[in-house]
Amino acid sequence: MKVTLSALNTSESSFTPLVVIELAQDVKEETKEWLKNRIIAKKKDGVRRLLTSGIVIQVFPLHDNEALKKLEDTWYTRFALKYQPIDSIRGYFGETIALYFGFLEYFTFALIPMAVIGLPYYLFVWEDYDKYVIFASFNLIWSTVILEVWKRGCADMTYRWGTLLMKRKFEEPRPGFHGVLGINPITGKEEPLYPSYKRQLRIYLVSLPFVCLCLYFSLYVMMIYFDLEVWALGLHENSGSEWTSVLLYVPSIIYAIVIEIMNRLYRYAAEFLTSWENHRLESAYQNHLILKVLVFNFLNCFASLFYIAFVLKDMKLLRQSLATLLITSQILNQIVESLLPYWLQRKHGVRVKRKMQALKADIDATLHEQVILEKEMGTYLGTFDDYLELFLQFGYVSLFSCVYPLAAAFAVLNNFTEVNSDALKMCRVFKRPFSEPSANIGVWQLAFETMSVISVVTNCALIGMSPQVNAIFPESKADLILIVVAVEHALLALKFILAFAIPDKPRHIQMKLARLEFESLEALKQQQMKLVTENLKEEPKESGKEKAT
Repeated sequence: MKVTLSALNTSESSFTPLVVIELAQDVKEETKEWLKNRIIAKKKDGVRRLLTSGIVIQVFPLHDNEALKKLEDTWYTRFALKYQPIDSIRGYFGETIALYFGFLEYFTFALIPMAVIGLPYYLFVWEDYDKYVIFASFNLIWSTVILEVWKRGCADMTYRWGTLLMKRKFEEPRPGFHGVLGINPITGKEEPLYPSYKRQLRIYLVSLPFVCLCLYFSLYVMMIYFDLEVWALGLHENSGSEWTSVLLYVPSIIYAIVIEIMNRLYRYAAEFLTSWENHRLESAYQNHLILKVLVFNFLNCFASLFYIAFVLKDMKLLRQSLATLLITSQILNQIVESLLPYWLQRKHGVRVKRKMQALKADIDATLHEQVILEKEMGTYLGTFDDYLELFLQFGYVSLFSCVYPLAAAFAVLNNFTEVNSDALKMCRVFKRPFSEPSANIGVWQLAFETMSVISVVTNCALIGMSPQVNAIFPESKADLILIVVAVEHALLALKFILAFAIPDKPRHIQMKLARLEFESLEALKQQQMKLVTENLKEEPKESGKEKAT
């Protein structure tokens, strides 16, 4: 919609708007009046219906410039090694975003022991894989312990915020859900109804084949990458010059860039397909989207590493590919997610200020400028991409740790800048999102735990493939396989024992929750006793009346 100056005239009132609603250009006055009445009556479904129909283009809260400036001063404007103001982030952006930044900070500090221990191993001879057995074993225990300790820290934060025991409220239909209008048999409200069998047909006949086709295409691109590696290696062996030695890294760099492009293109396709499946609830939509994206990203990012490790069995190429994929993906993410959008937003801000200076109107120009600026900002679509980036980074660090111990060090360096770039992104690149309460990081906890289990299998297999271990069993490969499988099962058992032994909630939180439950039960007992006492007092009066009659 065109934002008119009269619409933003605040000279007659001290009212400061908190939320902006952008309408389509051809909206009638009756529709605007109906929407205003729905808002005044606090009818939540009014805006949702208009978003679905396209009458409302977007709804977003304005930034509080004074509060935002205070948050920035304590968060990222001064580059220093310090803890983030998580409680202040929660106060401004809500629990969901605060939990992400809390997890990012925690994960970064948890990587430091791996990085410190991995640096000395880098100085050893690469082919001595027996020296990495201790490092890989430490990695497997580390990956379990940090995830369990995070649960305790997360419980501590969310208890302090009052969301630890947050019960899941009944979800309203998500914007975009469509169907034939009918009466919901549970709520009794009028809303769109869509048969579940139609949704299942769309999932299994369209979405699933499309995902399988994308996975096949990813493997096809991977084989092209290996052809490029063979070409570069052959060229280097024939010439042996310094130029061709640098050329050896070019296929990996190109493949890393292609992986990032494919991940982003697939993300758009997955969002379109998941929306087309027409899920009623936002939680169902997110679960199906996460499943689609995680499966493709895992295969697209790690399939080549598994192929090199267990088919080609080329550890030198595995190190080179792992380092190139990790470093290139981190650089691209920093540029695409934060630096480029910030630069574009700054250019747009300069143009808006020039227009405002030319408008010499008697209005609140500051408010007008803020609305115009923030209207054109990108919409923050949630923490999905942020957690996905950390999930893939965790995979690079944990899956092949015994081959490339420096992965943790590069991850730490990236995350120290990631904290500041993500903070900049939230404060200056995107619109302010609506606050969403959360009790934990949700399905991502399970995703990280699954990755740690897979890392046990890969590291045990890599150690079992080392020449030193194979020399112990020169004739009986069956004994070697049995021992590797036994060690892998023992380490998995140790992981589950550690997960069981470390409580999800700290002792003091458990005591407070138990106290809260006790007080609730006591209050309920007292209320029941009060009702019983009142009933006993009324019974003699009623019996006296009966005798009198």
